[in-house]
Formats: sequence, structure tokens, C-alpha cells
Amino acid sequence: MEYAAAKSTMCRQCGAHFAPSVPKHEIRMRSKEERVEASAAATDPSLRQKIEGFWNKHHNSEIECFDCKAKHEVSSAATSSFCPKCSTHIDLRNYKITTSFSRSIRTQGEIHITPKGDLSSTTVTCRAALIEGKMRGNMKCVGTATINFVGKIPGRLIAERIVIDRKSDVHFFRRLEVKSIEIRGRMTGEVVAEGTVIIHRNALLDGNVTAKSISVEKGGVFMGQLTRGTSGLAQAELLPEPAAAVPEENAPVAVPHPVPAT
Repeated sequence: MEYAAAKSTMCRQCGAHFAPSVPKHEIRMRSKEERVEASAAATDPSLRQKIEGFWNKHHNSEIECFDCKAKHEVSSAATSSFCPKCSTHIDLRNYKITTSFSRSIRTQGEIHITPKGDLSSTTVTCRAALIEGKMRGNMKCVGTATINFVGKIPGRLIAERIVIDRKSDVHFFRRLEVKSIEIRGRMTGEVVAEGTVIIHRNALLDGNVTAKSISVEKGGVFMGQLTRGTSGLAQAELLPEPAAAVPEENAPVAVPHPVPAT
């Protein structure tokens, strides 16, 4: 055996010097049937799906630092990263909660609370969330939080976008703070949205809403008090300014009277 690109070599048996020559492989033309099978294999949906799945699995995504809010790209196969601006460690792992869980989480990955899961952490920050179990802690989701749960949620949820799934019948004890929310199932609770509240067909929202706009499709039900506008206004900004008092020309002037000594 010798390296294929070698120009000369020595015989291991007699020590003679010679130029190696590699026998050429026979070139054989494929038959029509073999070409058809190769073409079918190249267009096989399963093969295409594997290639697309491999590509999607290892594409780059943009994340944001929790501290300085700087954005940078990381590979989807990475489990952690460091912020190039402030050197803060960023967790990229996904968490699946199947039992009672009470530790703090701060990740740019996803959090999945399964139907048997019970999240009681006081501080949870994630990129996306799927809630199918109990949530008694506080969660902040910088992306979309999907609720597929029937029951009461005493925890506090702050998210960029919330989707109440079609089979959900959830009661939030604390006020929801979102940018936008879509209700496809049934929900009870107070909502404060910077953007739009959408109630789809056959969906129900029972609670007070403060939002920039609200959309109720035909067949949807909304029960509660609606306040349209920006939720960040203080009470003093909502009240009109008092009119300045105009002095009257003929107003009587009060003359001070001496107070008798005691």
C-alpha cells in the first residue's frame, strides 16, 4: 500500500526504486433502470426531509443578552454562549418540567411544563414557553407563551405574546402583562396589553381588559370592562388639568380682625 499521490517509492522486499502505478478502475455506464432508481432516490421525500431537518437543526439564530440587551448570532446546536459585549453567560438549553420544580431558570431556550409538571420557581426567564401543567411561580417570556391547560394558574406571567389554545379553560389569578394576546379557548382574568387583544370564534374572555385595540370575531364572547389606550398612563395624566381661578375686580377684600388676648 502506498499514498495515491506518490511519484516514487521503494520495494519493501528487495529495496529497488520504482515509480508506482495504480490500476485504473473500469468505467461502466449505468443502465436505464439504474438511472431511474437513482433519480427516484434523489427525489425521495424522506431523503429531502432528512436533509432539510439537518439544515434546520444546525442553522444560526439571533439571541439577546439578558443584561445589556446586545444581540448576536449563535448556532442552534450550541447549549450556551457568552455575550460579546458584557461577557455574561447565556444559557441556551431547553427545559422540560415533568415533576415539581422550584429552581430559578434564565435561558434563551424553551420551557415546557408537561401536564404532570409543577413549576413553583420565583424567577423564570425564557425565550418561549408551553404551559400544559401547573404554574405557581413567576415567568417572563421574551417570545411566545402558549397555554394549553384546564384549571387555575396562580403564578404571574409576563410575555411578548400569549396564545390561549383552543382546548384551554384557564383562570389567571394575577394580571397578564403582554404586548398581544390571542384567545382561541376560554380564559378568565385581567389583561393589560400594549397592542391588540384578539378573541377568535367560539372563544371566551371573562375579565377586564386594557389594550390599544381589541378584535372579537363572530361567535366570540367578551365579558368585562374595556379600557382602550396606553396602559402606562398614570392616573394624574388621565385627569384634566384644573382651570385657573380668575380674580374678580369687585371681589370683597377680607380685612383681618384682631384676636382678643386671653
